[in-house]
Order: sequence, then C-alpha cells, then structure tokens
Amino acid sequence: MDFRLSSDHEAVRKLVRDFVDREILPHIRRWDEAGALDPAVLERLKRLGLMGVSIPEAYGGSGMDYISFGIVCEELERGDTSLRTLVSVHSGLNSLTLLQWGTEAQKHKYLVPLAKGERIGAFGLTEPDAGSDVAAMRTTARKAGDRYILNGTKTWISLANTADTFIVFAYTDPSKRHRGISAFIVERDFPGVMTRPIKGKLGIRAGDTGELILEDVPVPRENLLGEEGEGFKIAMSALDNGRYSVAAGAVGIIAASLEASIAYSQSRHTFGRPIAEHQLIKEKIARIAAKLEIARLLVYRVGWMKNEGLRATRETSLAKWIAADYAFEAADEALQIHGAYGYSSEYPVERYLRNARVLSIYEGTREIHTLLQADYALGFRIDKPLRRTLPKWPFERRNDEAEET
Repeated sequence: MDFRLSSDHEAVRKLVRDFVDREILPHIRRWDEAGALDPAVLERLKRLGLMGVSIPEAYGGSGMDYISFGIVCEELERGDTSLRTLVSVHSGLNSLTLLQWGTEAQKHKYLVPLAKGERIGAFGLTEPDAGSDVAAMRTTARKAGDRYILNGTKTWISLANTADTFIVFAYTDPSKRHRGISAFIVERDFPGVMTRPIKGKLGIRAGDTGELILEDVPVPRENLLGEEGEGFKIAMSALDNGRYSVAAGAVGIIAASLEASIAYSQSRHTFGRPIAEHQLIKEKIARIAAKLEIARLLVYRVGWMKNEGLRATRETSLAKWIAADYAFEAADEALQIHGAYGYSSEYPVERYLRNARVLSIYEGTREIHTLLQADYALGFRIDKPLRRTLPKWPFERRNDEAEET
C-alpha cells in the first residue's frame, strides 16, 4: 500500500490552492454577503480545466483521475462551499452520470460541452415531498409519440438558475415504485422549463440554489438516459459520485478550520502568552488535526477504488457521513478557539460553521448513512454490479459498438 500522492496530484493541489488563495479568499466574504459568486469565477474554472476534471480527454475533459477530482473539491471548499458545489454538482452529479450512462450520441451532444465548461449541468432529484424517500417523488413522464411529457417540481437544486442542462428523474410507471423511475436529459430552453431561486439560506449563501419547475415539458425520446425504469439505479450511482465530492469538500472545511485556528491561536495572547500554549486550545487543535487525517484517508480510499473501477457505494457513504460530521465539529471547535471574534464575519470560521451544517443533510442525511452502514455490517445490504460503471483510470475510450452493448 502506497499512501503517497503522485507528483500530478500535488500539482493539481497547488494549482487549485493558488487559485483559491489569489482569486477567491480576498473576495469571498463580500460574495457571501451579496449572495452570489462573481460570474468571472466560472470562466476562470473553465480555463483551469476544472469543469471536466475526471472526464476523459476524448469527451472534452481534463482526463485527471478520481483522486484528483477529490483534491479539487477539497481545495475549492477550503475557499468556500459555493465554489466546490458548483464543480461537484456540474462534474460529479451531472457529467460523470452522463459518462457512465449516456449513449455515444448523448455524450457528444451534452457531455463534451459540459466537460469543456461551455455549458453548465445540474441534477434534479429532490422534490418538496421527496428527499431521502426518493420513491415519494411526484414528477411524471408520459409518453407522447416520439417524446415524453414531463410535469413536476424539483427543489433544493444546486445551480438551478445557472445550469443549461439538467438530469431529471420522473416516474414513467408509478405503479412500480422505484423500478418505475426513469432519467432524462432536459435542456433549459425546452418549453415549460422554469426556475426560481431559494433565498434565506443559513450557509452556501454565494451559491445558486433554486427550484426547477416542469410544466408539460416535451423531452425527445433520445434524451432518455439509460433505459426506462433504470432511473433509481442511475440516481444512486450518481449520488456515489456526488457524495464523494461532498466528502472531499468536507475535508476542505476541516483543513480551513485547522489553518484558521493555528493562525489565530498563535497571534492571540491571554495571560501573557499565545493561547496556542494553553492546554485546552492544544486539545482542540489536536482534535481538528486528527479529524482531518481520518476524513482525508476515507476520501482518498474512495478515489483509489474509483480509479480501480471498483464499486464503492459502502465506502463512499462512510466517507461522506464521517467527513461531513467532522467538518461541522471542526468548524465549531475553530469558532470556539476564536471566541467572540469567531462569532463575527470578520473571521472566516463563522462561515465555515454555517456552510458545514448542510453537509450532513444533502446527498443523504447522516441518519440515512448511519442506517446504510448498519445494514452493510449486518449483511442486510449487499451491492450488486451495475449494468454500466464509470471507466477505470487511465481512461480508454470505448468504441461505439462496445458502448451500446
């Protein structure tokens, strides 16, 4: 077992860290207060090749491995969760899902411009009454000639008001429950597609979150992703990628909390000496440092498994659960170390705490992941092979005949 990162991984970390230090951290407090990122950030991410991190070069991506994707998410969230969310939803939930389940025609039409950053992708699964209980969704897709007609509302959709392309889940046969769910590629310009922003969020204030409303939206039959009835499988495989990026981002919050705590505790003096010399402050910093190492190892194991072409649903769930909880605990400790100043936006730790809170809610609540891990341990849950898997790294482009088999 080799736990060392490659020189390529270190180069990716330096690239993203330098970008965050130079172009994000000096402005993020203002963007957080304004409730939006500077649009120029998106163009910069595109030029850096970060919008198609782990998409093969054959489809317009950067061709980096899945560990690199985790490092990118970690370093972006060290800057702000809104930044990581942009990349992880676009790349993890949307683009990697197209890579795994799309036909060659769908990949060339949709994945290539997404990987190049020319278009933005989002993911429409959650509904007002369907979160953890996916089968409770009400969105429907009715066949009508050579198309499907979609009706329904999706909520808490990251990039809802920014995205050009959505992967949307709807019932093609409600009588079959989760086996009757199908997935569709929906363009913003299709008639009947509307979005509206969600305001008043506790955290990720600079991020775009909203509702996706579908009213008699005609979707061409060739925009069916996978086969009818495969939507639930597609959604769960997509969440494996999304949860991996969330876990990696959580590592970034832990790292940022540690950096802020070390800097503050060495500069702040009480009773004639830096507070870093006080035992209870040392204990807090030690706990944050330990959480960072544990969470990072869990995340990198998932990245390695993805590189090897192995299904990592159990390991991803564990990494997301633990890293998300640790991120909130680390941010809380960091705020306590800062004392009253931590309660002010003058220091970044209050933003870390606000942003970290949602990590244990979206893409599987901590309660859902607790139950998943118990079911795996008890033998109640065993993962079966999927009909389609993500390509093993280094990427090799499959020919059209193999793709459609």
